[in-house]
Amino acid sequence: MKHAAILIISVIMMLSNYNLQAQTERPNQASDKLVIVWTSDDPYTAERMVLMYGHAAKTAGWFDEVTLIIWGPSAKMVAENIKIQEKLKAMQNDGVEIRACIVCANIYEVTEELKALGFDVQGMGVPLTDYLKKGAHVLTF
Repeated sequence: MKHAAILIISVIMMLSNYNLQAQTERPNQASDKLVIVWTSDDPYTAERMVLMYGHAAKTAGWFDEVTLIIWGPSAKMVAENIKIQEKLKAMQNDGVEIRACIVCANIYEVTEELKALGFDVQGMGVPLTDYLKKGAHVLTF
């Protein structure tokens, strides 16, 4: 009985030490990076949620890094809507990174317009996957 108790205590101590070591070897799970994946072509959603929150998240210091990804139908709306373009440029000037999916931009034939606005237009599948794997906070609209 005494040997069994010693064995149990040894196993518990070993597992506790292993768990503590595993926790200290993992990178910090909390990220101070916000990524907004914006697919909606609704200008009201854009103005009253996507752009408003994304801009405030950066300027109010809620997140150190904020990236907005223009994806899908939002690409066409951005290329055609001067008011939205102005809001995006203000966000960019305040430190929000603006990116756009080149596949979507090509489909909607707005690649050159988005590039002319100074946005980073490229494939977004790998970057989005990297953001997710690195623990960024990702919102989709």
